[in-house]
Amino acid sequence: MDQSRKIVRDIALAQNIVFAGGLPACGKSLLTAVLGSLERVEIQKYNYMIEHICSLYFLDKISEDVAIAMIRMQTDIDLYNMMMAREANFRYKDLSSIFKNPRPWRYIRRLFTPGGEEVVERIQKERPIHHVLTHHLMIHSVPIAKALEDRFSLVELVRHPLYVIKQWHLYIEHYTTDPRDFDVWYDYKGSPLPFFAKGWEDLYVRSNPMDRSIYSIERYNHFAKASFEKLSNEQKSRVIVVPFEKFVKDPWPYLGRIEELLGTHKTPSTLRELKKQNVPRKMVADGIGRSIYRACGWEPSEKGATERAELEKRRKYAAQHASAEAMKVLDQICEEYEQKWQAW
Repeated sequence: MDQSRKIVRDIALAQNIVFAGGLPACGKSLLTAVLGSLERVEIQKYNYMIEHICSLYFLDKISEDVAIAMIRMQTDIDLYNMMMAREANFRYKDLSSIFKNPRPWRYIRRLFTPGGEEVVERIQKERPIHHVLTHHLMIHSVPIAKALEDRFSLVELVRHPLYVIKQWHLYIEHYTTDPRDFDVWYDYKGSPLPFFAKGWEDLYVRSNPMDRSIYSIERYNHFAKASFEKLSNEQKSRVIVVPFEKFVKDPWPYLGRIEELLGTHKTPSTLRELKKQNVPRKMVADGIGRSIYRACGWEPSEKGATERAELEKRRKYAAQHASAEAMKVLDQICEEYEQKWQAW
Protein backbone atom coordinates (compact mmCIF):
# COMPACT_ATOMS: atom_id res chain seq x y z
CA MET A 1 0.00 0.00 0.00
CA ASP A 2 1.32 3.43 -0.98
CA GLN A 3 1.57 5.54 2.18
CA SER A 4 3.28 8.45 0.42
CA ARG A 5 0.11 9.90 -1.12
CA LYS A 6 -2.26 11.54 1.34
CA ILE A 7 -5.86 11.62 0.10
CA VAL A 8 -7.37 15.09 0.48
CA ARG A 9 -10.48 17.14 -0.19
CA ASP A 10 -9.98 20.71 0.99
CA ILE A 11 -13.06 22.35 -0.55
CA ALA A 12 -16.65 22.00 0.62
CA LEU A 13 -20.06 22.35 -0.97
CA ALA A 14 -22.15 21.36 2.06
CA GLN A 15 -21.65 23.96 4.77
CA ASN A 16 -24.19 22.83 7.37
CA ILE A 17 -24.65 19.09 7.91
CA VAL A 18 -26.77 17.43 10.57
CA PHE A 19 -26.37 13.74 11.28
CA ALA A 20 -29.27 12.04 13.01
CA GLY A 21 -29.30 8.51 14.29
CA GLY A 22 -28.40 6.12 17.03
CA LEU A 23 -28.82 2.48 17.91
CA PRO A 24 -31.09 0.51 15.55
CA ALA A 25 -34.69 0.57 16.88
CA CYS A 26 -34.23 3.80 18.84
CA GLY A 27 -36.88 5.76 16.88
CA LYS A 28 -34.81 7.47 14.21
CA SER A 29 -37.68 7.65 11.71
CA LEU A 30 -39.64 9.87 14.11
CA LEU A 31 -36.67 12.12 14.80
CA THR A 32 -35.69 12.58 11.15
CA ALA A 33 -39.29 13.32 10.12
CA VAL A 34 -39.37 16.18 12.62
CA LEU A 35 -35.91 17.45 11.70
CA GLY A 36 -36.90 17.46 8.02
CA SER A 37 -39.73 19.89 8.83
CA LEU A 38 -37.39 22.60 10.13
CA GLU A 39 -36.55 25.59 7.95
CA ARG A 40 -33.84 24.80 5.35
CA VAL A 41 -33.35 21.20 6.58
CA GLU A 42 -33.40 18.72 3.73
CA ILE A 43 -35.16 15.36 3.79
CA GLN A 44 -33.09 12.68 5.49
CA LYS A 45 -30.60 10.87 3.29
CA TYR A 46 -29.56 7.31 4.06
CA ASN A 47 -25.87 7.24 3.24
CA TYR A 48 -24.61 3.70 3.62
CA MET A 49 -21.23 4.68 2.21
CA ILE A 50 -20.52 7.08 5.08
CA GLU A 51 -21.70 4.44 7.53
CA HIS A 52 -19.40 1.86 5.95
CA ILE A 53 -16.43 4.21 5.89
CA CYS A 54 -16.92 4.86 9.62
CA SER A 55 -17.30 1.14 10.34
CA LEU A 56 -14.05 0.42 8.52
CA TYR A 57 -12.39 3.22 10.50
CA PHE A 58 -13.71 1.62 13.71
CA LEU A 59 -12.10 -1.67 12.63
CA ASP A 60 -8.80 0.08 11.78
CA LYS A 61 -9.14 -1.07 8.17
CA ILE A 62 -9.04 2.34 6.52
CA SER A 63 -6.57 5.16 7.00
CA GLU A 64 -7.69 8.41 8.59
CA ASP A 65 -6.90 10.57 5.56
CA VAL A 66 -9.01 8.33 3.30
CA ALA A 67 -11.93 8.30 5.79
CA ILE A 68 -11.86 12.09 6.13
CA ALA A 69 -11.67 12.76 2.39
CA MET A 70 -14.43 10.27 1.57
CA ILE A 71 -16.83 11.60 4.22
CA ARG A 72 -16.30 15.10 2.82
CA MET A 73 -16.82 13.81 -0.70
CA GLN A 74 -19.98 11.88 0.14
CA THR A 75 -21.69 14.76 1.95
CA ASP A 76 -20.97 17.10 -0.97
CA ILE A 77 -22.19 14.60 -3.57
CA ASP A 78 -25.37 13.93 -1.62
CA LEU A 79 -26.28 17.59 -1.27
CA TYR A 80 -25.44 18.33 -4.91
CA ASN A 81 -27.70 15.50 -6.07
CA MET A 82 -30.43 16.40 -3.58
CA MET A 83 -30.68 19.92 -4.97
CA MET A 84 -31.61 18.42 -8.36
CA ALA A 85 -33.79 15.64 -6.87
CA ARG A 86 -31.29 13.08 -8.14
CA GLU A 87 -31.52 9.91 -6.06
CA ALA A 88 -34.57 11.28 -4.25
CA ASN A 89 -36.79 8.47 -3.04
CA PHE A 90 -40.17 8.51 -4.80
CA ARG A 91 -41.32 5.15 -3.39
CA TYR A 92 -44.54 6.19 -1.70
CA LYS A 93 -44.55 3.63 1.14
CA ASP A 94 -40.93 4.08 2.21
CA LEU A 95 -40.35 6.11 5.36
CA SER A 96 -37.57 7.95 3.51
CA SER A 97 -39.88 8.81 0.60
CA ILE A 98 -40.30 12.46 -0.33
CA PHE A 99 -44.02 11.87 0.17
CA LYS A 100 -43.40 11.22 3.87
CA ASN A 101 -41.62 14.57 4.10
CA PRO A 102 -43.68 17.62 5.14
CA ARG A 103 -42.68 19.46 1.95
CA PRO A 104 -42.48 16.94 -0.89
CA TRP A 105 -43.19 19.43 -3.67
CA ARG A 106 -39.78 21.05 -3.35
CA TYR A 107 -38.20 17.83 -4.65
CA ILE A 108 -40.68 17.47 -7.48
CA ARG A 109 -39.97 21.06 -8.56
CA ARG A 110 -36.24 20.39 -8.50
CA LEU A 111 -36.65 17.74 -11.18
CA PHE A 112 -37.18 20.57 -13.66
CA THR A 113 -34.47 22.99 -12.47
CA PRO A 114 -31.13 23.47 -14.26
CA GLY A 115 -28.13 21.41 -13.18
CA GLY A 116 -24.41 22.07 -13.18
CA GLU A 117 -23.02 25.35 -11.91
CA GLU A 118 -26.50 26.72 -11.22
CA VAL A 119 -26.89 24.08 -8.51
CA VAL A 120 -23.79 25.40 -6.75
CA GLU A 121 -25.17 28.94 -6.94
CA ARG A 122 -28.50 27.79 -5.53
CA ILE A 123 -26.78 26.05 -2.63
CA GLN A 124 -24.87 29.22 -1.82
CA LYS A 125 -28.06 31.28 -1.96
CA GLU A 126 -30.49 28.96 -0.17
CA ARG A 127 -28.02 27.58 2.41
CA PRO A 128 -29.68 24.16 2.76
CA ILE A 129 -28.94 22.05 5.81
CA HIS A 130 -27.89 18.60 4.62
CA HIS A 131 -29.56 15.87 6.68
CA VAL A 132 -27.86 12.46 6.97
CA LEU A 133 -29.42 9.45 8.69
CA THR A 134 -27.10 6.74 9.95
CA HIS A 135 -27.09 3.80 12.34
CA HIS A 136 -24.59 3.54 15.21
CA LEU A 137 -24.09 7.29 15.02
CA MET A 138 -22.11 7.93 18.18
CA ILE A 139 -19.70 5.05 17.49
CA HIS A 140 -19.01 6.74 14.15
CA SER A 141 -18.72 10.26 15.52
CA VAL A 142 -14.92 10.56 15.58
CA PRO A 143 -14.20 10.38 11.81
CA ILE A 144 -17.29 12.52 11.10
CA ALA A 145 -16.07 15.22 13.48
CA LYS A 146 -12.54 15.12 12.08
CA ALA A 147 -13.79 15.32 8.51
CA LEU A 148 -16.37 18.08 8.85
CA GLU A 149 -14.89 20.21 11.65
CA ASP A 150 -17.28 23.12 12.35
CA ARG A 151 -19.73 22.10 9.60
CA PHE A 152 -21.35 19.18 11.43
CA SER A 153 -23.96 18.62 14.13
CA LEU A 154 -24.90 15.27 15.64
CA VAL A 155 -28.33 14.50 17.05
CA GLU A 156 -28.10 11.14 18.80
CA LEU A 157 -31.38 9.53 19.82
CA VAL A 158 -31.25 7.17 22.79
CA ARG A 159 -34.01 4.92 24.09
CA HIS A 160 -34.70 2.64 27.03
CA PRO A 161 -33.15 -0.80 26.31
CA LEU A 162 -36.45 -2.58 26.96
CA TYR A 163 -38.03 -0.63 24.09
CA VAL A 164 -35.17 -1.65 21.80
CA ILE A 165 -34.59 -5.28 22.72
CA LYS A 166 -37.47 -6.93 20.86
CA GLN A 167 -36.54 -5.49 17.46
CA TRP A 168 -32.92 -6.46 18.03
CA HIS A 169 -33.98 -9.98 18.93
CA LEU A 170 -36.12 -10.28 15.81
CA TYR A 171 -33.27 -9.05 13.58
CA ILE A 172 -30.03 -10.24 15.17
CA GLU A 173 -29.74 -13.48 13.17
CA HIS A 174 -29.97 -11.51 9.91
CA TYR A 175 -26.52 -10.02 10.55
CA THR A 176 -24.04 -11.74 8.20
CA THR A 177 -26.67 -14.18 6.88
CA ASP A 178 -29.18 -12.01 5.01
CA PRO A 179 -28.10 -10.52 1.65
CA ARG A 180 -30.14 -7.43 2.58
CA ASP A 181 -27.96 -6.79 5.63
CA PHE A 182 -25.62 -4.04 4.49
CA ASP A 183 -23.46 -3.68 7.58
CA VAL A 184 -19.72 -4.17 7.33
CA TRP A 185 -18.67 -7.73 8.23
CA TYR A 186 -15.24 -9.13 9.01
CA ASP A 187 -13.85 -12.63 9.23
CA TYR A 188 -13.26 -14.19 12.64
CA LYS A 189 -11.92 -17.73 12.71
CA GLY A 190 -13.63 -18.49 9.42
CA SER A 191 -17.00 -16.91 10.27
CA PRO A 192 -18.31 -13.45 9.33
CA LEU A 193 -19.19 -11.08 12.18
CA PRO A 194 -20.75 -7.59 12.12
CA PHE A 195 -18.32 -4.75 12.77
CA PHE A 196 -19.67 -4.02 16.27
CA ALA A 197 -18.56 -7.48 17.50
CA LYS A 198 -15.00 -6.10 17.61
CA GLY A 199 -13.30 -7.06 20.86
CA TRP A 200 -15.98 -9.47 22.12
CA GLU A 201 -16.09 -11.96 19.27
CA ASP A 202 -16.10 -15.17 21.33
CA LEU A 203 -19.02 -13.97 23.45
CA TYR A 204 -20.92 -12.95 20.32
CA VAL A 205 -20.39 -16.34 18.68
CA ARG A 206 -21.42 -18.48 21.64
CA SER A 207 -24.46 -16.41 22.67
CA ASN A 208 -28.05 -17.25 21.76
CA PRO A 209 -30.00 -14.59 19.80
CA MET A 210 -31.46 -12.80 22.84
CA ASP A 211 -28.20 -12.82 24.77
CA ARG A 212 -26.41 -11.58 21.67
CA SER A 213 -28.94 -8.74 21.38
CA ILE A 214 -28.46 -7.72 25.01
CA TYR A 215 -24.67 -7.79 24.76
CA SER A 216 -24.80 -5.83 21.48
CA ILE A 217 -26.75 -3.01 23.13
CA GLU A 218 -24.41 -3.02 26.12
CA ARG A 219 -21.35 -2.92 23.87
CA TYR A 220 -22.86 -0.12 21.79
CA ASN A 221 -23.22 1.97 24.94
CA HIS A 222 -19.59 1.27 25.80
CA PHE A 223 -18.29 2.11 22.32
CA ALA A 224 -20.46 5.22 22.08
CA LYS A 225 -19.18 6.58 25.39
CA ALA A 226 -15.58 5.88 24.37
CA SER A 227 -16.07 7.66 21.03
CA PHE A 228 -17.69 10.69 22.68
CA GLU A 229 -14.76 11.03 25.08
CA LYS A 230 -12.38 11.21 22.11
CA LEU A 231 -14.09 14.38 20.86
CA SER A 232 -12.74 17.79 21.78
CA ASN A 233 -14.84 20.12 23.92
CA GLU A 234 -15.74 22.11 20.81
CA GLN A 235 -16.81 18.95 19.01
CA LYS A 236 -18.83 17.78 22.02
CA SER A 237 -20.72 21.07 21.96
CA ARG A 238 -22.01 20.10 18.52
CA VAL A 239 -23.63 16.93 19.85
CA ILE A 240 -27.18 16.78 21.22
CA VAL A 241 -28.34 13.57 22.87
CA VAL A 242 -32.12 13.21 22.86
CA PRO A 243 -33.82 10.62 25.10
CA PHE A 244 -36.79 9.25 23.17
CA GLU A 245 -39.07 9.05 26.21
CA LYS A 246 -38.66 12.70 27.08
CA PHE A 247 -38.87 13.90 23.48
CA VAL A 248 -42.20 12.22 22.70
CA LYS A 249 -43.76 13.66 25.86
CA ASP A 250 -42.24 17.14 25.70
CA PRO A 251 -40.28 17.85 22.49
CA TRP A 252 -39.93 21.61 22.91
CA PRO A 253 -36.72 21.83 24.99
CA TYR A 254 -34.89 19.53 22.58
CA LEU A 255 -36.25 21.25 19.47
CA GLY A 256 -35.08 24.56 20.91
CA ARG A 257 -31.54 23.27 21.36
CA ILE A 258 -31.54 21.76 17.86
CA GLU A 259 -32.79 25.03 16.33
CA GLU A 260 -30.01 26.96 18.05
CA LEU A 261 -27.29 24.50 17.04
CA LEU A 262 -28.36 24.32 13.38
CA GLY A 263 -29.24 28.00 13.03
CA THR A 264 -32.79 27.27 11.92
CA HIS A 265 -36.33 27.38 13.32
CA LYS A 266 -39.64 25.56 13.40
CA THR A 267 -42.19 25.95 10.61
CA PRO A 268 -45.93 25.27 10.42
CA SER A 269 -44.89 21.90 8.96
CA THR A 270 -43.11 21.10 12.23
CA LEU A 271 -46.32 21.34 14.22
CA ARG A 272 -48.15 19.21 11.68
CA GLU A 273 -45.40 16.60 11.69
CA LEU A 274 -45.38 16.41 15.48
CA LYS A 275 -49.14 15.88 15.45
CA LYS A 276 -48.74 13.20 12.78
CA GLN A 277 -46.20 11.42 15.00
CA ASN A 278 -48.55 11.75 18.00
CA VAL A 279 -46.10 14.03 19.79
CA PRO A 280 -46.56 15.11 22.55
CA ARG A 281 -48.11 11.88 23.80
CA LYS A 282 -49.13 10.54 27.20
CA MET A 283 -47.57 7.09 26.88
CA VAL A 284 -44.21 6.34 25.29
CA ALA A 285 -45.52 3.38 23.30
CA ASP A 286 -48.42 5.31 21.75
CA GLY A 287 -46.81 5.89 18.36
CA ILE A 288 -48.12 5.29 14.87
CA GLY A 289 -49.33 1.77 14.14
CA ARG A 290 -47.52 1.37 10.83
CA SER A 291 -47.17 -2.14 9.45
CA ILE A 292 -43.38 -1.82 9.27
CA TYR A 293 -43.27 -0.94 12.96
CA ARG A 294 -45.46 -3.92 13.86
CA ALA A 295 -43.20 -6.19 11.81
CA CYS A 296 -40.28 -4.95 13.92
CA GLY A 297 -42.03 -5.79 17.17
CA TRP A 298 -43.88 -2.57 17.99
CA GLU A 299 -47.13 -2.80 19.88
CA PRO A 300 -49.23 -0.04 21.46
CA SER A 301 -49.57 0.35 25.21
CA GLU A 302 -52.35 -1.55 26.90
CA LYS A 303 -55.37 0.45 28.00
CA GLY A 304 -54.88 1.79 31.49
CA ALA A 305 -51.31 0.50 31.75
CA THR A 306 -48.57 2.48 33.46
CA GLU A 307 -45.15 3.14 31.98
CA ARG A 308 -43.64 0.72 34.49
CA ALA A 309 -46.10 -2.00 33.49
CA GLU A 310 -45.17 -1.52 29.83
CA LEU A 311 -41.50 -1.93 30.72
CA GLU A 312 -42.19 -5.05 32.76
CA LYS A 313 -44.09 -6.59 29.85
CA ARG A 314 -41.05 -6.09 27.62
CA ARG A 315 -38.69 -7.42 30.28
CA LYS A 316 -40.75 -10.61 30.52
CA TYR A 317 -40.36 -11.07 26.77
CA ALA A 318 -36.59 -10.79 27.10
CA ALA A 319 -36.49 -13.16 30.08
CA GLN A 320 -38.27 -15.85 28.10
CA HIS A 321 -35.33 -16.05 25.69
CA ALA A 322 -32.27 -14.88 27.66
CA SER A 323 -29.86 -16.58 30.02
CA ALA A 324 -29.72 -15.51 33.66
CA GLU A 325 -26.30 -13.93 33.08
CA ALA A 326 -27.53 -11.86 30.13
CA MET A 327 -30.58 -10.73 32.11
CA LYS A 328 -28.25 -9.33 34.76
CA VAL A 329 -26.59 -7.26 32.05
CA LEU A 330 -29.95 -6.12 30.68
CA ASP A 331 -31.15 -5.08 34.14
CA GLN A 332 -27.91 -3.19 34.69
CA ILE A 333 -28.06 -1.18 31.46
CA CYS A 334 -31.76 -0.46 32.10
CA GLU A 335 -30.94 0.88 35.57
CA GLU A 336 -28.09 2.99 34.17
CA TYR A 337 -30.38 4.40 31.49
CA GLU A 338 -33.10 5.33 33.95
CA GLN A 339 -30.64 6.94 36.35
CA LYS A 340 -28.99 8.95 33.59
CA TRP A 341 -32.09 10.13 31.77
CA GLN A 342 -34.69 9.89 34.53
CA ALA A 343 -36.94 8.48 31.85
CA TRP A 344 -40.03 8.01 33.97
